[in-house]
Amino acid sequence: MTTAASDLLPATRNALALLLLAMADDEFVIGFSDSEWTGIAPMLEEDVAMSSMAQDELGHAQALYRLLADVVEDGRDADAIAFDRPPEAYFHARLLDHPRGDWAQTITRRFLYDTADSARLEALSESSFEPLREIVAKIRREERYHVMHMTTWFERLARGSDSRPRLLDALDRIGPDAGTVLAPLPSALALEMAGIVPARFGGLEAAWRTSLQPTFQRLNLPPLPVTPAPDRARADHSDSFRWLHGEFTSVRGLDRSATW
Repeated sequence: MTTAASDLLPATRNALALLLLAMADDEFVIGFSDSEWTGIAPMLEEDVAMSSMAQDELGHAQALYRLLADVVEDGRDADAIAFDRPPEAYFHARLLDHPRGDWAQTITRRFLYDTADSARLEALSESSFEPLREIVAKIRREERYHVMHMTTWFERLARGSDSRPRLLDALDRIGPDAGTVLAPLPSALALEMAGIVPARFGGLEAAWRTSLQPTFQRLNLPPLPVTPAPDRARADHSDSFRWLHGEFTSVRGLDRSATW
């Protein structure tokens, strides 16, 4: 087991930094996006639940950004990494570039993301890099409830006569980008060779799609389409994200001394 980034080879550290950036940006972007439901969710209980889950994601992002700062050692802290980049420098999955949309789109996106993220976290629970493994263990305890909550809502909307068409429309719009969460990173081989990710990490997307099949078949939903251009899974960010970026960097822009 490796306990310090300084013990890693430079190529391995760079690869680890890219993995941490992808995971942190995923949590950061979806956390801020879903926080927009605060005060306007369909029911009071869901208003509280969505706000709580958004806070969880931002907390996970903070922990991952802090670890990333320790790995790269370039003088930036978690706040600087999170808030001081232009939109083009973010490395979140294209699935999370889609706007909040209506409730059906939010639930669809969260269900797809949370189930994919759960597969990623489960694999990383075996990581040889102890600081990452410890963070993943804490995150998994909260994400387990996110998956349960979103699965319940996803099935509820799929069975509703009024909500089903909206859910199908959401799947049609964002389904092609569902696989971007688990699309292989260009540095995956270095991580695998160092034991930071298990050998099966490269096959996570296929395994995740297989795990969703019983749910989609039971709900008579069309299968998810193949993700186009997986090598661009974390690039080409949308105007919707550029708007969100302006929102979550606004306070930082007003007061550079503000902390998370």
